[in-house]
Amino acid sequence: MSYITKKLIAMDLDGTITQHKSALSAVCRKVLEELTLRYRLFMVCAGGCERVYKQMGEFPLDIIGFYGMQYSTVMDGKLVIQEKHTEAVDREDILVRAEALRTEFGFDNYDGDCMEFHASGMLTFPILGTTASLEKKLLYDPDRKKRRKYFSRVQEVFDDYTVFIGGTSSFDIVPRPYNKLHAIDCYLRDSGLERVDVIYFGDDFGLGGNDSDIPGSGIEFVRIDDYREFPSIARRMFLE
Repeated sequence: MSYITKKLIAMDLDGTITQHKSALSAVCRKVLEELTLRYRLFMVCAGGCERVYKQMGEFPLDIIGFYGMQYSTVMDGKLVIQEKHTEAVDREDILVRAEALRTEFGFDNYDGDCMEFHASGMLTFPILGTTASLEKKLLYDPDRKKRRKYFSRVQEVFDDYTVFIGGTSSFDIVPRPYNKLHAIDCYLRDSGLERVDVIYFGDDFGLGGNDSDIPGSGIEFVRIDDYREFPSIARRMFLE
């Protein structure tokens, strides 16, 4: 199968081309370098552009962060934030809602803070707390079944936001209208391209998944079940 007619390759980061919040492997980096010779690459992420850029070892490509609330590019080897959207947050109200959920579901035992407030106005509800170790996070809910059980209730409590199952043990709570499809559409519009021109790689297209806006949109997509498989899949599809 050939996708040679595609002009853009869009990718999620955590769980798709890297382990969660872990460095880009040398094998994956080499494949990305080869892909850039034929295609334009960009990342579409839940995290901020600066964090993603560092995690990728400063690999030079465009990054969309916080579900489209941030856009960046790389110029002369430096990350440049080109666009930044912010939304006001009533922290007291958010904490009341978060504490109510913790009481309802028994999420009382956590490390660090109850909620993570991003400068953009996006929120993260970390079930294990803001300072839980990566090891604990990875073990908590690898198949997302626990969080899918609670997903509809979290949606109800934060009904003025869009809620996604994020990371390994948290929920992303995102101001509207931001989501990955909205982010890609804005990027395509600014590039003078259409949805048929891009293919998207992600790892969670299921209920509540932060890639779940893509299926049905007309954007071709590939599900990555194990981030270690991305290099061989990408090579087979685009480089061989």
